[in-house]
Amino acid sequence: MTIKRLHDITALTATVGDSLRHAMCLLERTSLGIVIVCDANGLLLDTVTDGDVRRAILNNVDLDAPLWQLYGQKVRAGDQPIACQEQVSDKQLQDQFDKMEIRHVPLLDQQAKVVGLAVQDRSPSHAAPIEVQAVVMAGGFGTRLRPLTDDTPKPMLPIGGRPLLERTVAQLRDSGIRDVRLTTHYLPEKIENHFGNGSRFGVNIQYVSEDRPLGTAGSLKLLPSHDKPLIVINGDILTAVDFGALVRFHQAQKADMTVGVRQYEFKVPHEVIESKNGCATRITENPSYSFLVNAGIYLIEPTVHRYVPTDRRFDMTELIDQVMEDGGRVVSFPVIEYWLDIGQHEDFDRAQKDVEQFGWVA
Repeated sequence: MTIKRLHDITALTATVGDSLRHAMCLLERTSLGIVIVCDANGLLLDTVTDGDVRRAILNNVDLDAPLWQLYGQKVRAGDQPIACQEQVSDKQLQDQFDKMEIRHVPLLDQQAKVVGLAVQDRSPSHAAPIEVQAVVMAGGFGTRLRPLTDDTPKPMLPIGGRPLLERTVAQLRDSGIRDVRLTTHYLPEKIENHFGNGSRFGVNIQYVSEDRPLGTAGSLKLLPSHDKPLIVINGDILTAVDFGALVRFHQAQKADMTVGVRQYEFKVPHEVIESKNGCATRITENPSYSFLVNAGIYLIEPTVHRYVPTDRRFDMTELIDQVMEDGGRVVSFPVIEYWLDIGQHEDFDRAQKDVEQFGWVA
């Protein structure tokens, strides 16, 4: 394991007056999993991690509230940020990482000002294996993206000169996942000829062919029996989600099924009037409503597979309902990293621009 020291931390820094939503934007742009909160003099006050934001979303914390509210709560709880002097050796940093089970720490000068960030190397060669299998749903027709998909499966469309599916496989590999299944239906030869057995991409790839479309969950019944949890991801998603964090969250929650969710906000462009018995009781100008929507990323235990039928189309929404109806534990995992569904032309165009702007996207 190696240590990287980042000295330009401008894109990682927020103030206590900034909102938690602003910190979320920084996390998405940098994909490092941490934001450093400083005062006006550059002194370290706090850190905000992707885990902090996930917990805030699940606890319905106001994302537009200033960070000083969250900072004050942590200080009163005695939860001071971890930091090291800039002269600390790599060995001492690694000992700190191992002891505290963290992967980044702010570096301070003699005046306690933040001058850098030490980060554990997360390159593929250093990724610890994760004992899960991955299934990428790559059989869709991509009808809304025609004519781009007339001769190319939607997951094989190039994003920044590289097939989207290749980016997804690389993201899984870099997280420590080596066993990948690709479900195919439309133009499967284009996918199989590109990936082969996966050795060229550092993974073991096997194919699951659908003779007819089976929905977003139906093809799981075609998989050979196994005793490992499955990460299932839609093939038309470009994301920098931390699959390792997803697995740890799933395990900590002791879930039967974890559903990746994305925060979605809708702003009403009108004044909303609430009424009772025909009389107005309240008027709100341009209110915003926030929801958690399905992000097309799942982690399921092997015991869940028994709910998938063999004789009909079956979607993930139906599987979620079946597990909950049977008393199973289904939990939500907020995806705060970069995420984009490229199902439509405008989203496909945006993906090209984002990959050009954010070089970190897998």
